[in-house]
Amino acid sequence: MNYYQSKTVKGDFDQVIEQVTNLLKDEGFGVLTEIDVKQTLKKKLDVDFKPYKILGACNPQFAYEAFKAEDKIGSLLPCNVIVIDQGDEKIEVAIMDAAAMMKMVGNAKLEEISAEVSIKLEKVLSKIN
Repeated sequence: MNYYQSKTVKGDFDQVIEQVTNLLKDEGFGVLTEIDVKQTLKKKLDVDFKPYKILGACNPQFAYEAFKAEDKIGSLLPCNVIVIDQGDEKIEVAIMDAAAMMKMVGNAKLEEISAEVSIKLEKVLSKIN
């Protein structure tokens, strides 16, 4: 099962994060959390790692509908979007495939909601340049 989609663009890591954040906002998502993996690994393990951020994106309306359909769905939320500096100014953006993830829950209402979420996240990915 493919659980994500990704796109690689040429650019500056921080500028791509800013662009992704703005595109998410355009599609009705806010970034609730931002995890700096590089910084965390340095602090906790004293290892060097490439720039890598996990953005926890949430669309409140879809989240509310998902919670009504399945109250344990919080274990799979928010929708994670990752931004990875792959070197040579190649920045990879990967989004979770919400529809694929929700199929394992086995709730038809969630599958309907997640299909709409996937479409919106795919729009974000397609607009990154």
